[in-house]
Amino acid sequence: MLKANALLALFIFTSFLEACPNILNHKINLLDSKESLNLCEFEDSTLLVVNVASRCGFTNQYAGLQKLYEKYKDKNFTIIGIPSRDFYQEFKDESKVAEFCSTTYGVNFPMLKTSSVRGENAHPFYKSLSVVSGMSPTWNFNKYLVSKNGIDVKFYSSGVRPDSPELLNAIEEDINS
Repeated sequence: MLKANALLALFIFTSFLEACPNILNHKINLLDSKESLNLCEFEDSTLLVVNVASRCGFTNQYAGLQKLYEKYKDKNFTIIGIPSRDFYQEFKDESKVAEFCSTTYGVNFPMLKTSSVRGENAHPFYKSLSVVSGMSPTWNFNKYLVSKNGIDVKFYSSGVRPDSPELLNAIEEDINS
């Protein structure tokens, strides 16, 4: 009996250690697809999560985001783009969003389905990001930097460009930690 309890305790402890961080414990469909992405796949990675829009004054940040992704993708870093219509600047048709991103900016970082990112209708992943960071998106191209440990989340406004020293330093600090 003691041996069985010890094995059970070891199993529970091991399962706890392997558990995905709460903030990443979400499955979200990919953009214009029935396939989903389990965000737990990015455990131990530095993530930059961005609410994006195709018809916004900040849309040109897609180019900088793609460059950032290319620069760090081999260092356990990824960008996740989540289109949103919360600010009325995104196509209603997801296939148009996907085509726009790939043909206009060559985006090949993960793009997830169009989702609400603020308020009571926000996707649970965005609700989690807002709670942990203390900030909800105020416009398109707000950014959340999720640390490798899946616990720390920093918020960056739309005005913080993908190549800004402030964001680059934070990314490099987390990648190298």
